[in-house]
Amino acid sequence: MRTTINQIKDMKQNGEKIVMLTAYDYSTAKLVDQVGVPLILVGDSLGMVVLGYTSTIPVTMDAMLHHTKAVVRGTEQALIVGDMPFMTYHASVEDAIRNAGCFIQEGGCQAVKLEGGVTVTEKVRKIVDCGIPVMGHIGLTPQSANQLGGLKVQAKSIDAAKQLVEDAKALELAGAFAIVLEAVPARLAAIVTETVGVPTIGIGAGPDCDGQVQVINDILGLHTEFVPKHAKQYANLTDIMRSALTKYFNEVKDGVFPTSENSFLISKDVLARLKTEYATKK
Repeated sequence: MRTTINQIKDMKQNGEKIVMLTAYDYSTAKLVDQVGVPLILVGDSLGMVVLGYTSTIPVTMDAMLHHTKAVVRGTEQALIVGDMPFMTYHASVEDAIRNAGCFIQEGGCQAVKLEGGVTVTEKVRKIVDCGIPVMGHIGLTPQSANQLGGLKVQAKSIDAAKQLVEDAKALELAGAFAIVLEAVPARLAAIVTETVGVPTIGIGAGPDCDGQVQVINDILGLHTEFVPKHAKQYANLTDIMRSALTKYFNEVKDGVFPTSENSFLISKDVLARLKTEYATKK
């Protein structure tokens, strides 16, 4: 039985911290689900950590649906949130509803995430009216990085801080079941968390949010070119994988792998007949 949005909301009311992680493929999602993580985000961050782009902008609906389906197939308990990519909900309410519907109907996830505050509330409301749960996302919104002047901390001035609070309140009124707060000062995130009745999920927003989300590649040490300040590496899988790959490379070059233990066998009778037949032909 999958986690529901009501259970996520109840976690806030009960003072229970909410754990969220990204996943982009079947095998990883299966592990995250087995650990008991209740929320999995198929983030458009896959553009950078999986597809090799320098931003989330080039990520398409086809790419998001491809990865979302894989994550859904690998999970049984987590609520899967599909990240709506750049320009799939910006132009019109109709686009937003259609593409959100694709995530649910074709992708198989249970909710979608949109970036933006007051400016996207009409779309959030209409999507929710269609029966599709929506997670909001304010603060640093990577799809708007060009307009924001890069990937940097947001809402540091009084006006920007007040706007962030108003954005959160507007998203709650529009029906969002939770709100991601990215790269905002910790004390401001605490104010937002106290102000709204829906859970806040922080990423670079301090410890007082109702929950936390991280890019799985960051916490596992699989994306070592750049590690965000807000991320903590719980392992360094890059070194482990490099060591294993080097051993494989060397063993194949040296003729050590494979051995008879790694090989499939054929019966002595069949082998003898093959040798006789081909030896005769020679």
